[in-house]
Amino acid sequence: MGMGPSSPQPWQRHRLCSALLVLVLFVFLWGTSQANEELAALPPRGWNSYDSFSWTVDESAYLQNAQILAEKLLPHGYQYAVIDFLWYRKYVDGAYTDSYGFDNIDEWGRPFPDLQRFPSSTVDRGFSQIASKVHGMGLKFGIHLMKGISVQAVNANTPILDIKTGKPYIEDGHQWTARDIGLTHRTCAWMPHGFMSVNTDTGAGRAFLRSLYRQYADWGVDFVKVDCIFGTDYSPEEIITISELLQEIDRPIILSLSPGTEATPALAENISDHVNMYRITGDDWDNWNDVSSHFSVSSSFAAAKKIGATGLRGRSWPDLDMLPFGWLTDPSVNQGPHRKCNLTLDEQKTQMALWSMAKSPLMYGGDLRHLDDITLSIITNPTLLKINHYSKNNMEFHYVHSERTSKKEHSGRFRSPYHVDLTKNDGMFVGLTACNDDTANGWYMISQDGKPDHICRNYEIQNDKIRNTSDTCLDASAGRRRTASEIRFPMFSACRWHAKQMWELNANGNLVSSYSGLCASVESRDEGGTNGARAWVATGSKGEIYLAFFNLDSTSRKMAARISDLGMVLRRALLRKHLCSCTEVWSGKNFSLTKEEISAVVNPHASMLFEIIC
Repeated sequence: MGMGPSSPQPWQRHRLCSALLVLVLFVFLWGTSQANEELAALPPRGWNSYDSFSWTVDESAYLQNAQILAEKLLPHGYQYAVIDFLWYRKYVDGAYTDSYGFDNIDEWGRPFPDLQRFPSSTVDRGFSQIASKVHGMGLKFGIHLMKGISVQAVNANTPILDIKTGKPYIEDGHQWTARDIGLTHRTCAWMPHGFMSVNTDTGAGRAFLRSLYRQYADWGVDFVKVDCIFGTDYSPEEIITISELLQEIDRPIILSLSPGTEATPALAENISDHVNMYRITGDDWDNWNDVSSHFSVSSSFAAAKKIGATGLRGRSWPDLDMLPFGWLTDPSVNQGPHRKCNLTLDEQKTQMALWSMAKSPLMYGGDLRHLDDITLSIITNPTLLKINHYSKNNMEFHYVHSERTSKKEHSGRFRSPYHVDLTKNDGMFVGLTACNDDTANGWYMISQDGKPDHICRNYEIQNDKIRNTSDTCLDASAGRRRTASEIRFPMFSACRWHAKQMWELNANGNLVSSYSGLCASVESRDEGGTNGARAWVATGSKGEIYLAFFNLDSTSRKMAARISDLGMVLRRALLRKHLCSCTEVWSGKNFSLTKEEISAVVNPHASMLFEIIC
């Protein structure tokens, strides 16, 4: 008679239990370390589908781009592969950015991927299959989201999932539904038929968002880009709620906000602790006005010490938007990439240099299947990437001297120290800021000659009047996505008596937006980006000094910076200049520091970046 398997001896059972205990402890500690990992310790880098595919990207094209990202850009720190907006919209006739009725939503009001474009999603009506493939490439998986809940879900009055019970959410004896939490007066400004905010003051509102983000974590999502929630569509309660819900999840997920039209440092002060990156401009596209419009806003956030400030489980970074280089499409169209980037080579280098000096996240937007060697060399320049991740003391340098080199156009030398005199620029614009910001004060109302009241603003010496007539209203949000350079004054639009057009003039002299709770301010901007010379400085991790010259003009400029001014700003004396080397990064040319200044002729819309090593 054969012997059956013998029972383990006591010492064997002891060793087996010990091994299992060690394994469980390892898994627990590994999960804990992941949850406690410092998120976005450095500005994130990756690829996003929007600039090349608008909303029409499919599974095949996305995975092809992800594979090239892993092969060519991952070694340079580009690790996030992000599917941008409307991945849940059916790609059929009649569907477009603000169309209604074409979105896939589940029985709980949550969007799921378009199964025609993403066939692997039929497995779980999610992205788990794609995320697994992306993770297998060594990359991290990201998706674009809209704020709140879809208008379709509210109109369908779907129940809300309670993830603790797996059943509809019930509180105080009431089964809550989408109509109970959807804020119909707070639809997205550029997609009003798409999404609206949810009431996060209710347990049901939080339950819906919890079910949403827990599902994304289950799919394997590493990065969420939440749109229509910052800037003119400011929803601080929802931002903070999402941040808190992400902290409940063991999986570390980067929280990115987009877009940031009319964003200010004062506005970011309330939310930067709760996110990892946040857009501070409108959409950046491949035209010079969009690039040049980023200089003033990036300078203001650097001056406010927001670069690398405390964020969600780690750090937060002001985001200047994607790098629209290479093979692209157009915004909000129903087709994929079909054209080359419109920026010149100099303009692309200028954008890359500013994004790096300002330590913005770097998200490449072109179709990687058409990535050429020149574009690759720009976005993987080792010195620029080193500055983007490891430099410190990043700021605009206000002590640059400049003069145009063309004799046909008059221009004197800039005074030293050089400061941009914003009050003398053409064009005053309405902006939005926190109501405790000093720039929000000074509004008042007057009546003249029996005409309707005027809302006016004391701005230094002059009054900038914003007229409110019977057929126009002050409007803080456009009805579509706005690019970085699309700035209108006084932001009028036809009266629709919508919450986005309702304002209250309070006793403190604030003009308060009923929609966002923010206050109007008047500011001056460099419309067209012809404000001549700009410069930035930073220091490297090994003592390097970086000085960037930017010529925003359409004419070549001779630009110069004194060594003594450089030392003063960085609080560092360069007494033995003869022992220092100075290299221009783009050209590799060596410059002498034996003179008192660094000077060079910079081409129109171009940049020069100097690395000084002593």
